[in-house]
This record gives sequence, C-alpha cells and structure tokens, in this order.
Amino acid sequence: MRNQILRMLEKNSRIDLKDMAIMLDIDEMTLANEIAEMEKEHIICGYHTLINWDNTTEEKVTALIEVKVTPQRGMGFDKIAERIYMFNEVNAVYLMSGGYDFTVILEGKTMKDVASFVTNKLSALESVLSTATHFVLKKYKDHGTVLEEESVDERELFMI
Repeated sequence: MRNQILRMLEKNSRIDLKDMAIMLDIDEMTLANEIAEMEKEHIICGYHTLINWDNTTEEKVTALIEVKVTPQRGMGFDKIAERIYMFNEVNAVYLMSGGYDFTVILEGKTMKDVASFVTNKLSALESVLSTATHFVLKKYKDHGTVLEEESVDERELFMI
C-alpha cells in the first residue's frame, strides 16, 4: 500500500486525498494518517513544484559538476557531502561510482556565477581534488515530466 501511495504522490503531489483514497480503495483518514507517518519517518521528505524556467523571463543556468575528493579519515564521504550541500547554490549532491566521487547539481544566474562558485567555494574545500563542470543546454524531460510539447509538423503531405 505504501509504495502505491508514494508512486501516486511522486507523480502528482497535489493529488486530492479524497480522489487518492477512492483510487486506492481505502478510507481518507487512513490515507492521511499513512502519509503523515511516512513524513514523520522521513520517507516523504518534501513536496516540490517542477517549473520549466525556459518559459519564464527568469534567467537561470543549470550545471552538473563532477567532483573528485579525498575522503576524511573516520568520516568517509558524508562530511564532505554535508559541506557541499550546505551551500545555497546547490540543489543536489549524489555519491557516485566511477571516476568521480560526487555529482553536484546547482543553479546560477549566469555561467560566470557557476564558475565563481566552483572556483571560490567548491574547489576551495581542502578535500576537493578536481572538478569537471557541465552546463545543461536544454531540458527535455525532468523528474519524469516532458517539458516541451511534441512539435507538430504542419507541412502538408502531397501525394504524387
């Protein structure tokens, strides 16, 4: 039951509890209690709105930064990750397998802002050995949602 609730909330966190209870064939109060319990257990960590910033006047640039670090003795990667995710610019930090230890996702107003963050804040951390920055040029799909409508070819089809 919990997994069904989580999948539904992940797709649409604004779903009406009454509608959700009907779809799951359970009492609305039972559903509300179950959701509250999952929030308390930190299974549900928050509710977010996905915004296609390309369709607004707000200028933003998204960057994915690969970070190679030296783990701290007795603390591993956790303390380093905490130092990185405490920066306001950072949206996400993931421990990765492969050539780099972390992937950091952040947003800035300009590429210069991102470069400044990498130079002055991220690379300045004593455990950081190297970084590789990648800029997102265009988002097609984000968090399971297609951001652009499929383009329709309006040319006429002529049969010869």
